Amino acid sequence: MATHEVTNQAPPLENYNLFESDPALMEAVEREGARWHLAALSRDGTQLGKPETLALASAANRHEPELFTFSPRGERIDAIEFHPSWHQLLTLLRAEGLHALPFEQPQPGAMPARCAGYFLHAQLESGSLCPLTMTFASIPVLQREPALYAALRDQLLSREHDPRDIPLAQKRSMMVGMGMTEKQGGSDVRSNQTRAFAVEGEGRGAAYRLVGHKWFFSAPQCDAHLVLARSGMERPPRSLRSLPPEGASQHAWGGPARAETHEGLSCFFVPRFAPDGTKNPVQIQRLKDKLGNRSNASSEVEFLDAYGVMIGDEGRGVPTIIEMANYTRLDCVIGSAALMRAALVQAIHHARHRAAFGKKLVEQPLMRNVLADLALESEAATVLFMRLARAYDSDPAAAMPEDRAWRRIVTPAAKFWICKRTLEFTGEAMEVWGGNGYVEEGPMARFYREAPVNSIWEGSGNVMCLDVLRAIERDPEGAQALLAAWLADAQGHPALRAALERLAGSLAAAPDALEAGARRIAQQLVLAAQAVLLLRHAPAPVADAFIATRLADGAASAAQCGRVYGTLPASFDHAAIVARAFAA
Repeated sequence: MATHEVTNQAPPLENYNLFESDPALMEAVEREGARWHLAALSRDGTQLGKPETLALASAANRHEPELFTFSPRGERIDAIEFHPSWHQLLTLLRAEGLHALPFEQPQPGAMPARCAGYFLHAQLESGSLCPLTMTFASIPVLQREPALYAALRDQLLSREHDPRDIPLAQKRSMMVGMGMTEKQGGSDVRSNQTRAFAVEGEGRGAAYRLVGHKWFFSAPQCDAHLVLARSGMERPPRSLRSLPPEGASQHAWGGPARAETHEGLSCFFVPRFAPDGTKNPVQIQRLKDKLGNRSNASSEVEFLDAYGVMIGDEGRGVPTIIEMANYTRLDCVIGSAALMRAALVQAIHHARHRAAFGKKLVEQPLMRNVLADLALESEAATVLFMRLARAYDSDPAAAMPEDRAWRRIVTPAAKFWICKRTLEFTGEAMEVWGGNGYVEEGPMARFYREAPVNSIWEGSGNVMCLDVLRAIERDPEGAQALLAAWLADAQGHPALRAALERLAGSLAAAPDALEAGARRIAQQLVLAAQAVLLLRHAPAPVADAFIATRLADGAASAAQCGRVYGTLPASFDHAAIVARAFAA
């Protein structure tokens, strides 16, 4: 009684090497000093392309984490249960050292090596990256606290994933999260109301008790979090405090704090378990019901006299934790570039197997135009994050002005632009699949739901663009060195030189106009950076097509916002651009 047979459906994209099928990434790994890591990336690329590995991503997002607030006996446990696929993904990530590679194996090219590996895994699944990237970003902050870091070092650097919810001293490895956002503040962390009260001693390295809340507490199952709280306050009324947990020692929890005069935000290391082995009273109120990133748990929590240790100088919590945020912002750029790459290869694969109106989709000129335009955007994002990775490869205090500018000025601009472009990119790639792309059985819908998160987390678009202006103001020498180097590359390329002159003109505006135009400036900055990098390193057809369609019209801002993918001039070799992006 069969009424039809299945024909003209693209087979699943599997059994391919994610690394060796990406020439732009392979070239960048060698160029940015990580040639020594090629074999490991190739091995990992093969593993990630296997059907059983790809299936983990789907399973982890179908079976979302579940919160168990109480034990069957009524004890407060705040336990989170994850599907086994989640732990398998973290096992893969950790085994490749993506949580600590530059700190575990410090050598030239370590950051580009780690970022390339992160890019490969981010093409598979996004939610599992959250606790891993926060753990990675916490290490340089914790290294500034020698005694604390010495106690945590082996567990931080361990390549084993230990999912057990037990006191840290009993674990083989650890994960670190962060807690900054509160209801009333969002990105304005200086309005945070969580309070910290000294227990014994005060200031850096002293124990405190935290009272307050966090509206977004990322990965609450982590073994510790770095948290911002307002220190130097008098003891709160008894009604605002919980009793010490049953069995907690008086020494661990201490007595009333002394009043102090300083009331700035400080940074605290808050473990999941208190020093006496009891569960630290960081109570999970609920897990967030998110649009995407569903495999990962995000939560709202209350601190009810939670134990924490101050790290960094008192009142300097924002500068202390912003170092962590700079690393997580770089990972946002990489994660969004990876979503572009994942959606692109799926679109090209589909177009090579699906036929319409008598021809394969990839053979049709308009579809080739769309795919080639997407390929340009993806390669530009790849060369950008790999260049940023090299800027993070050295001590910022000893970095040359240009490298310093790449790290401090271009990172927030890239975080704004690449993350923003990923939303439109994944939607266009989904459309290549047609109706098949819109259903949850394939990966395209998941890519699309994941796309907005990196624009929002770790600083929204406006925050990033204002940070670009702040960074330029604080480091004019670095900004000038960056523009001078780019102008040298622009000799003989009128469109690029004109774009750089427009950027310089935008930066010369009055203060109010600067702030109002911050998004335009960040966009101009990133497009110029990408054009320079493609001009230096990509084949001429790729660089020329990117510059012609992103910069050459003399009004890049308006043109880029108004254009859609698939509007490349017919004079460019669309087929060659697609073939470079993902070989058949």
